[in-house]
Amino acid sequence: MKFIIINRYQNYIDANIAKGVLEASGVDSWLQDEFTVTIDPILTNAVGGIKLMTRSEDAEKALSILQQVKEEQQAHLSCPRCGSHQIELVSTPKKPSNWMSVITGLFVNYAAPIDKVNHCFDCGFEFKAT
Repeated sequence: MKFIIINRYQNYIDANIAKGVLEASGVDSWLQDEFTVTIDPILTNAVGGIKLMTRSEDAEKALSILQQVKEEQQAHLSCPRCGSHQIELVSTPKKPSNWMSVITGLFVNYAAPIDKVNHCFDCGFEFKAT
């Protein structure tokens, strides 16, 4: 039996939501490196994030389900500037607090929460969700 990575996540919340959606749809899946990333978030990039895994024969169905969920989420959110639905939640490098979190984390081995914003991929506008 062959197993493949369906998606990668930077935090355990998003990873477990995706896993729950797949399981509710009847697709068996599991998370690899969830505990490593949760215990020491600085290792996220080193281990490649939290990996959502499934059997290769379930991969197409799993990808379809996750794509459908993403499209449904995007349909409910539009850019206040251009009206586009091509929006994702991303960490913003523009906030000084995010840079201070990274610098502090280097010295004390602690990852402070990083602010996230909705980013429109059509016009580049960033905004907080309401």
